Amino acid sequence: MSAWVLPDHIADVLPSEARHIEELRRELLDTACGYGYELVMPPLLEHLDSLLTGTGEALRLQTFKVVDQLSGRTMGLRADTTPQVARIDAHLLNRQGVARLCYCGPVLHTRPDRPHATREPLQFGAEIYGHAGVEADLEALLLALDCLKAARVQDLTVDMADTRIVRALLAGIALDEDALARVHAALSVKDASELAQLARDFPATVREALLALVTLYGDEQVLAEAQRCLPDLPPLREALVNLRWLAGHLQGAKVSFDLADLRGYAYYTGARFAIYATGASDSLVRGGRYDEVGAVFGRNRPAVGFSLDLKALVPLAPRRARRGAIRAPWAGNGGDTSALRSAIAALRGRGETVVCVMPGHESEADEFLCDRELARAGDQWVVKAI
Repeated sequence: MSAWVLPDHIADVLPSEARHIEELRRELLDTACGYGYELVMPPLLEHLDSLLTGTGEALRLQTFKVVDQLSGRTMGLRADTTPQVARIDAHLLNRQGVARLCYCGPVLHTRPDRPHATREPLQFGAEIYGHAGVEADLEALLLALDCLKAARVQDLTVDMADTRIVRALLAGIALDEDALARVHAALSVKDASELAQLARDFPATVREALLALVTLYGDEQVLAEAQRCLPDLPPLREALVNLRWLAGHLQGAKVSFDLADLRGYAYYTGARFAIYATGASDSLVRGGRYDEVGAVFGRNRPAVGFSLDLKALVPLAPRRARRGAIRAPWAGNGGDTSALRSAIAALRGRGETVVCVMPGHESEADEFLCDRELARAGDQWVVKAI
């Protein structure tokens, strides 16, 4: 195999796309900063026992492992940044009140998490720690929507669910991990016949409620139907009230519900959401409440947030208009070059892009779309339109 062939689902990012990604990164970080979120930069690799403490088996399988040549310990290349941010909140910041943190950096996956996905996503995320109320859930949702709007992604739909609904229905029913996983799988794919078979020995009220969940997806009428046909259990009732409250505050956004959607069930502890856009094959954003994320670090406090892959935004986010650059002669060592160099430095100091043309390359393609040139006028160098 040729030395320049990259591994499957790993790719170089060339100048035009890299510029687009960097513009998106800046816009999303600026949007989070506008909400009061502080940037953190966790390391790309950590000791494996720290990186995977408290995470699910799915994340463990997605994590590349390497041996540290200094200590001999096994290290991991992060597959998700949230556990690291939870560690920062618990052990490094250790604030008593609300902490708002954001991040943007690469993560690595042993396998792509969806068809045609990269194994090296550029993960952006924002998380708020220390507030248990629905206000934090709403802020995470609003920030996620504003980030996509800043990227000028159009026609967004927020899909919502709450993991407490299924937990409340299954509370008190003895199920081993394998049986529980089969129930979750049947709910996720809305396989009513399989679900009926798996729940045949459950109490009738629980079995009927689980089968009802398979049909509870759609607009806000789903919540009214759920209140009518599901048992009146306190956690379940609270979940429906919170979903209705959150949806009511998302003015101008399309909102749908899928109460049988169990993605991230082992991770989330309350309301969870996904945001879709026309033209995207899967959700662009995933987030929700995960109050247990800091428990393994000795600090179990409320947490809610979201993340997205910046690379997945590229096909949907319109490119910004390019700002024209200035073409300038090469300022070599001979002749009167001091004035030319000073003129170039002054222009760059004002934020202009000045591309010096190497000798003999005057006719090559212009990557920077130069619309002006630096030319001599008498004893001065001046900028002229091309």
